[in-house]
Amino acid sequence: MADDGPVEHGYPHLDTVRDAITALYKRLSYDTVQTFATSVAPVDVAFGDTDDLHLGAQRVAREMVRHYRLPDARLIVSFREMTHAANVELAAGPEYFVELNDRFRTHRRDIGAALAHEVMHVYLHRLDLSFPGTRENEILTDTAATYLGAGWLLLDAYREDSASSQKLGYLTPEEFGYVLAKRALVFGEDPSVWFTSPQAYTAYVKGMAQARRDEQQPPLTAAGWAGRRRYAHDRRHAPGPGSLSGVPYAFSGDRGGSLRVSFPCPTCHQRIRVPVRGRVRARCSLCRTVLECDT
Repeated sequence: MADDGPVEHGYPHLDTVRDAITALYKRLSYDTVQTFATSVAPVDVAFGDTDDLHLGAQRVAREMVRHYRLPDARLIVSFREMTHAANVELAAGPEYFVELNDRFRTHRRDIGAALAHEVMHVYLHRLDLSFPGTRENEILTDTAATYLGAGWLLLDAYREDSASSQKLGYLTPEEFGYVLAKRALVFGEDPSVWFTSPQAYTAYVKGMAQARRDEQQPPLTAAGWAGRRRYAHDRRHAPGPGSLSGVPYAFSGDRGGSLRVSFPCPTCHQRIRVPVRGRVRARCSLCRTVLECDT
């Protein structure tokens, strides 16, 4: 939790974020991901200053449990002084104890954001899905919460001006915006109408631009002129020695000596391998996205 401290920007964790999206599709399946097409609604996690602190926190926790489809999980929420925003005890269940930072006693509108992350820890724990290393696992948790419809709250908790700053989660604001944009492109849902933070909206716009660039990389037909020219050059010299740097695609030969190109799916980032033979339509086996390619 960045509280009146410097907020990291940009895309330093982008590779891990993309790995997390792939891992979600692999562990959950396309059909299960599709059941999360509707995000948590603002009205369901609204928390007014006059609401009872503990009853309100329990109500929001129940909403997160419902959204993540954990009907047999019960969360007990408490508050204490701590460095981090929140913490959850990952036991066998069905009861899970969540501690929230004391600052949320007076910043109640952000309780939903903190619980979105902590309840996702429970969800991933039950899925037995994790990444090695604490930081990587926290990035997975932020990414999963956002992609499955609750992480817009984490981005909306980001506020920054000349005198103060606040950010929850391990992703940068732009990375939260990127994952939200990836989700929006899949489900056709616009989360920007829910933002109360102008800085969150700016980060979402930047994240959408980055997500769109994923759809404009060769050999996809939407690639720009410069990318197509670089791809044509690399194809002429393929599959020569050494690796290609700075590009998402790679060439290789098959057993028959024909050339193939592999590249990440712009939706789920699983690598797809297709023959190099001009116009090709490929279908990702993981997320079922149909891709128009010019190989």
